[in-house]
Amino acid sequence: MIKLAADSRLSLALRACRRHFALAAAFSATANLLYLTPSLYMMQVYDRVLPSGGMATLAALSLIALAALAALALFEWLRTRVLIRAGSRIDAELGIHALRLSMSSPAVSQADSAETMRDVDQFRHGLTSTAALAAFDAPWTIAYILVAFLLHPAIGAMCLFASMLLVGLAWMNQRVTAPSMRTAAEAARAAYARFGQSVAHAGEVRALGMAPVLSQLHCADRETVGHYDIMAGFSGAAHAGVMKFVRLFLQSTVLALAAVLVIKHQLTGGAMIAATLLLTRAIAPVEQIVSGWKTIVATRAAYRRLSALFDGERRESRTRLPAVTGVLSVERLTLVAPSTDRVTLADVSFEVAAGEIIGITGSSGAGKSMLLKALAGGIDPARGGVRIDGSLRDNWDADQLADATGYLAQDFSLFPGTIKDNISRFARLRGVDPGAIDARAVAAAQAIDAHDMILRLPGGYDTDLDIGGRLSGGQMQRIALARALYGEPRLLLLDEPTANLDADAQRAFIRLLVKLRGQGVTILFSSHDPEILVGADKLLKLDRGRIEQFVSASDTIAAARQVAQRKPFGFSPQVMYK
Repeated sequence: MIKLAADSRLSLALRACRRHFALAAAFSATANLLYLTPSLYMMQVYDRVLPSGGMATLAALSLIALAALAALALFEWLRTRVLIRAGSRIDAELGIHALRLSMSSPAVSQADSAETMRDVDQFRHGLTSTAALAAFDAPWTIAYILVAFLLHPAIGAMCLFASMLLVGLAWMNQRVTAPSMRTAAEAARAAYARFGQSVAHAGEVRALGMAPVLSQLHCADRETVGHYDIMAGFSGAAHAGVMKFVRLFLQSTVLALAAVLVIKHQLTGGAMIAATLLLTRAIAPVEQIVSGWKTIVATRAAYRRLSALFDGERRESRTRLPAVTGVLSVERLTLVAPSTDRVTLADVSFEVAAGEIIGITGSSGAGKSMLLKALAGGIDPARGGVRIDGSLRDNWDADQLADATGYLAQDFSLFPGTIKDNISRFARLRGVDPGAIDARAVAAAQAIDAHDMILRLPGGYDTDLDIGGRLSGGQMQRIALARALYGEPRLLLLDEPTANLDADAQRAFIRLLVKLRGQGVTILFSSHDPEILVGADKLLKLDRGRIEQFVSASDTIAAARQVAQRKPFGFSPQVMYK
């Protein structure tokens, strides 16, 4: 059974569908009463029409039964329609929030993010499935048993025993098959996530000749999923077979019992047929629930994952603080790699004054990218915290802080849309004035000398970018840098900002640092290039997740010279920074 939290997003969505569920329950009540029509009709035909030979009575009874069955079909259709509407309402209530959280919550892994909307669809499908319809019918089993008792106490007792027996078998089916189904579902999620990653990097896979071996790995994943699915299927089929046997045996038994009662003149012939129909109807919801058990397990799993997703949602409003100045304080920051227990950053503490430029260096795997991602809010710390202008990062209004922050990830991505959309962070969807968007997007591109490059593209700023992009790595990085600079942020966090840039673009980045220093923008950037690092006021060197060095401005150039082995630009960057 699904347990609802009092204030969870899921419970709020389900409450929004209370009218739909109430109508479905009302239609179910009416439909289940009308399901008594075949039993009553047969009783009247056997007990009244056949002995008397009344054709008029048969015609009247048949017309009444026809009208009742038509009404039954109508209410069944209305119930299904109402539940489909409820599923649509659930999707409208949850979809936008699930999408936003899957992309904005640092606690959500990449695999879970990719499966979030599938969970929403599964939860919606579960509410309109045969199992859900059976759940509305299940309470009426008691009504059928009571009617059976009215026919004869022995018939009622038999129907009660049959229902309890099938409920027990259904419980055993749940205990045996649920673990296998959950394991199969989780294995399938992991397999689809790995396959999606391979497809997303299909060009690289082809270039490296890895397609055959990765295909073998994905086939192995499918074999694993298939194994668990087969085991769950075998178990479920065995229980379904047992339940079918029990159901048929019980129907035959109740018919035999009713025949004995007819022989003893304790029951009529019509009641004997009606008893069989009542038993069939009484146990039908249980059988439907068992046949739809795979859907129930999948829906419950989707509910648990969505509940965990929404439990991490920060819905409380935040006081809007004064404009960001860029003072940064890192306090004993400890980070753990997602989905693992590996510590990537341990007890890192330092302070950055407003307008300072900090160069971050260190060997591969030292923790540079993780530090910048944590400062940008892309990952939650396991311990410690980040303060901006004295306030913990989590206490800032998310939109206010995002507008004041520019971030470039090492594995940055451009999204389907125009270049202007990507630079402006799709501000047009937030209702921002189009003229202001144009001006800010052009200003950001000009700041990194990407304006002329964009104008040379077929559509200029309105060039559409497909999934994967049609630009070179350097062009894409300059657009991503322009996106980080959009809106004149006061805090810039740049991870390897010159990794894909040519010499001219790197010179433009150096000039940008000079300009931003004059504007008092706080900048933290990582790089392995000493010619770029000499532009920093301080140099933060990481080693194995810890601070090895945090040298002042007077030592920065000397430290960079010790690392530098060559000057690829043929000029002195120290002169440019002055």
